[in-house]
Amino acid sequence: MKPNVIKKYIGDKAFYKMLAALILPMVVQQGITNFVNLLDNVMVGSLGTLQMTGVSIVNQLFFVSNLSLFGALSGVSIFGAQFFGLGDEEGMRHSVRIKLYFGGVILAVSMVLFIGWGPQLAGLFLNPETNTAADLAATLGYAMDYMKVALWGLLPFAVVQVYSGTLRETGETMAAMKAGVLAIGVNLVGNYLLIFGKFGFPRMGVAGAALATVLSRWVELFYILYFTHRNTARFGFMQGVYRSLKVPARLLRKVIVTSFPLMANEVLWSLGTTFVNQNYSTRGLTVVAANNICTTAWQLFCVIMFAMGNAVSILVGQKLGAGDIEGAKDMDNKLLFFTTVSHVGIGLLIIAAAPFVPLLYNTEPAVRTLATQMLMVAGASLPIHAYVHCAYFTIRSGGKTIVTFFFDCVFTWVVPVPITFFFCRFTDLPVLAVYAMAQFADILKTFIAVPLLKSGSWAQNLVGSAPQNENPD
Repeated sequence: MKPNVIKKYIGDKAFYKMLAALILPMVVQQGITNFVNLLDNVMVGSLGTLQMTGVSIVNQLFFVSNLSLFGALSGVSIFGAQFFGLGDEEGMRHSVRIKLYFGGVILAVSMVLFIGWGPQLAGLFLNPETNTAADLAATLGYAMDYMKVALWGLLPFAVVQVYSGTLRETGETMAAMKAGVLAIGVNLVGNYLLIFGKFGFPRMGVAGAALATVLSRWVELFYILYFTHRNTARFGFMQGVYRSLKVPARLLRKVIVTSFPLMANEVLWSLGTTFVNQNYSTRGLTVVAANNICTTAWQLFCVIMFAMGNAVSILVGQKLGAGDIEGAKDMDNKLLFFTTVSHVGIGLLIIAAAPFVPLLYNTEPAVRTLATQMLMVAGASLPIHAYVHCAYFTIRSGGKTIVTFFFDCVFTWVVPVPITFFFCRFTDLPVLAVYAMAQFADILKTFIAVPLLKSGSWAQNLVGSAPQNENPD
C-alpha cells in the first residue's frame, strides 16, 4: 500500500488501543452470551431433536420482537450518541425517556401477539407434508411449553436494552459486560438444574430452559439499574431523569421522523429473515434443526462483527455530534477496513470448526451433515456480511435511516425472500444450494454501500452546535 492509503485505512497504536478498550467488553459479554446460548442449545438438544426444534421456533419468533425493540431504540441512540458528543445532558435525559416510551409500545404489542396467537405463529414453521402428525404435535407442544415461561423475560430484557444502550453511547461498556456475565452464570446454572432436575430441583425440560433464561434477565436488570443509579455523579444525565417524563414535542417529532424508518426496517427485516427461515422449514424438521445449529454457532463467531457495528455507532456518532465531520469519515474508514480484514480470518475459523460443532448435539446424522455444510457456506460469506454490517451502522450514524431502510429491509424482501420462497417450495434444488444463494446475496449491497460511503453524504450532525442543559432539580 502507498503511505497515504495506509494512513487512510490503518490507524496508529493509540487508535487500536482505544478501539480495544471500547469493544473488548462487548466482545467478552456477547461472546460469553453466545457461548452459553450454544451450551443451552446443546442441553436442550440432548433432550431430543423435537425439543430443540420447538425451542428454536420460539426463539425465531422472539427474534422479531427483539429486533423490533432494537430498531426502535437504535433510532433514539443516534441522537443519544450525538447529544453525548455535544455534552448536552438534558438531551440525553430526553433520549432515555423516549427509549422507555418506545420500548413500552414494542413490549405491549409483543405480549399481545404471543399470548393471543402463539400456537398459530409457531405452526407456521411446521410443514405437515414433510413430517408426521405426531412429530408436529410434539414439536408444537414443546414450543408452547417454552414460550409460556419465556414471556416473563421480555420486560426485563426491554429495560436492560434501554439502560445498556444508553451507557454504551457514553463509551461505558464494562457495566453491561458485568451484568451480562452475571446473567449468563445464572442462566447456565439454572439450565443445568432445571432442564435435567439436578440437586433436588424438578426436571422441567424445555420449560426449565425458559425459566433459567427469565431468572437471568431479571438478575441482569437489577445489576444494570444498581450500577447506573449508583453512579449518577458520573452519568449526570440520569439525575432527575424520572422527575418528569415530558419530552419536547419538537425533539420527539424529530426522533420519530428519524427513528421510524429504522424501526420499520428492523421489524420488516426480522420478519423477512423469519420468512426466509420459514421457507427453509418447508423442507422438514431436519432443515430446521440444522439451521438452528448453524445459526447458534455462527453468532458465536460473529461477536467481533456485532461489537464493531456498535463501535461505529458510538465513535462515528460522537464525532458527528461534536461537529468533526472529517474526523468521523476518517474514523469510519479505519473501522470498516479493520472489520473486513479481520473477518476473513474469522470466516476461515468457522470453516475449520464446521465439522466439529454439530458433534456436540444429540441429533441425527442427517442434521449434523447439513449443519456442517451450512456452517462452511456461512464462514465463506462472513467477510461480505461484516463489511455490509458496519456500512449499515455508518449510514445510520448520520441519520440516513431512509437509506438504511432500502439498504437492509427492502433488499431482504426483494432478494433473499423470493430466492428461498421459490427454490424451497417449487424446485427440488438442494436446500444447501438455496442457503448459499441467500448468504452470498449480500454482495449486491456492496454496490450500494461503496459509492455512498465514498461520497461522504451520510456524515451529518443532527443535534446542533451547543448544549442546552437544564437543571433537573
